[in-house]
Amino acid sequence: MKIDKVEVRELALPLRFPFETSFGRTTAKEFLLVSVSADGVTGYGECVADRDPYYLPETNGTVWHVLSEFLIPLVLGREIEHPRAVLPLLARVRGHEMAKAALEMAVWELEARRQGVPLRHVLGGAKTRIETGVSVGLQDDEATLLTKVETEIAAGYRRIKIKIKPGHDVALVRALRQRFGPVPLMVDANSAYTLDDVDTLRALDAFDLMMVEQPLAWDDVLDHVALQRDLATAICLDESIRSPDLARQAVDLGACRIINIKAGRVGGFASSLAIHDLCLARGVPVWCGGMLESGIGRLANVHLQTLPGFSLPGDTSASARYFEEDLVDPPVVVSPEGRIAVPDRPGIGHDIVWPRIERATVTRREWVA
Repeated sequence: MKIDKVEVRELALPLRFPFETSFGRTTAKEFLLVSVSADGVTGYGECVADRDPYYLPETNGTVWHVLSEFLIPLVLGREIEHPRAVLPLLARVRGHEMAKAALEMAVWELEARRQGVPLRHVLGGAKTRIETGVSVGLQDDEATLLTKVETEIAAGYRRIKIKIKPGHDVALVRALRQRFGPVPLMVDANSAYTLDDVDTLRALDAFDLMMVEQPLAWDDVLDHVALQRDLATAICLDESIRSPDLARQAVDLGACRIINIKAGRVGGFASSLAIHDLCLARGVPVWCGGMLESGIGRLANVHLQTLPGFSLPGDTSASARYFEEDLVDPPVVVSPEGRIAVPDRPGIGHDIVWPRIERATVTRREWVA
């Protein structure tokens, strides 16, 4: 296929409820949507960068710049035999995994639409439904958190994740265990701790958690090795894993026992597949995290999780948890049993609602070969 047009839009969608982590509170999802066209067919990739560089260094502004000045010129007008060929074309640009992922994932979705098959078929996945958990942000107080978690358990979610930070950790987990017993539970620190906090993190061992996600610095592997030796609870790495090589190093060194694969964080689907295959061969469980995606990015995550190594529930919850009006129809829904049915129509499998896209669009630009 020959890439003959690329479009980038910046969109803003208000969240139904604020979402708070250790690095701030979000009230609207602001993101870039990349469209790639070839042979009269268009595929779509949602960028996971945000307005601010608090999760990882990239922002919507840096992604727009790198896409327009460097990445799009590398693919526009090029013949591409398979989506796996995209990342090698972009390799001369160092880093900028989120920018690369948005462009690359759009090409994978384009290929699925060209073949007339669901995205999972092109990725090599086989599951027809996935199990899903939910991520609960920091709340104003313990009582609010308990009420929020009770609502999510009643909705059927098969795993609860709560955000933690220093001073908001052990007591919250204790309260959840006392209230909800053996519900599958994990915590996500988003890099809020250091090795000086080892006693606090070790105290979490008492609560039979599935994992502690990314407790230390966003760019660290070695300190996580030392911490994992001190903890009975499995460490899961998120921000630290930005490539297959970093995943291999983390596993070989013993920095973690679980890896969170976000395609948008690691450079796209080809890198996600490489990390998945590595972990599957090494017996390391993987799961798919979320970045408050609209239905476009959310459905891409659904299809990725049809691969066999995704053995733990991900963070791909229902559209209605975040948006009054998602960008896809039907919206993403979770069954009372905590599962999402994988669409079997071409591409991501749900219709994109263009009037909603237009209303949410802040700015757009188009490149034509």
